[in-house]
Amino acid sequence: MAAPPSASSSPSPAAPGPVTPEVAAVVSALRSAGCVFAEEEAELLLATARTPEELTAMVDRRAAGLPLEHVLGWAEFHGLRIAVDPGVFVPRRRTEFLVDQALARAPHTPVVVDLCCGSGALGAALAAALGAVEVHAADIDPAAVRCARRNLVPYGGLAHEGDLFDALPAGLRGRVGILTANVPYVPSDEVALLPPEARDHEPKTALDGGADGLDVLRRVAAGASEWLAPGGRLLTETSERQAPAALAAFRDAGLTARLAKSEELYAHVVIGVRG
Repeated sequence: MAAPPSASSSPSPAAPGPVTPEVAAVVSALRSAGCVFAEEEAELLLATARTPEELTAMVDRRAAGLPLEHVLGWAEFHGLRIAVDPGVFVPRRRTEFLVDQALARAPHTPVVVDLCCGSGALGAALAAALGAVEVHAADIDPAAVRCARRNLVPYGGLAHEGDLFDALPAGLRGRVGILTANVPYVPSDEVALLPPEARDHEPKTALDGGADGLDVLRRVAAGASEWLAPGGRLLTETSERQAPAALAAFRDAGLTARLAKSEELYAHVVIGVRG
């Protein structure tokens, strides 16, 4: 799954509790470590930790710079609690817009595929919304595949390890109604500029999209028509700057392409349709 050039969004906090000495100590430790949303994060850590010792360890890990979602072991995404293991890409809130676009354009598809799946958040969110649907996810990172398998279990989904379409069962060719591919789209020379939470704790394969950030997107677009059903949709996230080139890549691959934007989430999704 891809990373935009910004930090991930933290899960929504629980309702604020009383400012006890324990709460104050956690907030102080997080604030000293530079956590901007120290109060909200403290509420989540206190609600998640089962023992004082576990709380101390979680606060120490967060203060050391681990993404909050890795410390908690989960991320909130499209109304679901998605398991996120250490070293696995954290699903971004802006990517919920991609899910919404997919659901609006193919509300009755029987087959969903989530390429570059990371934790499997997109596949799980689509399966939760669509109900009886066949869901497959794929990633080149073994840790991501293990995590995605856990998140897809409630929906009977399968996660496969491998490089893009090579990972998928051959029987899916020509049957996919929704194909999401939240590809890495950070240009190689900008990866070092990402926030430390992403740069230091998420796999480079989920971040680095090549010289212009579109290497993987072009590969997905080129192979999509073979796997999509007639009228099937390919949806992928990109940046505003990259959107014109991403649209051109979709059209060069024979897809009818358009761009959907959310000003609120600063999200840009390229949608391609197989004729």
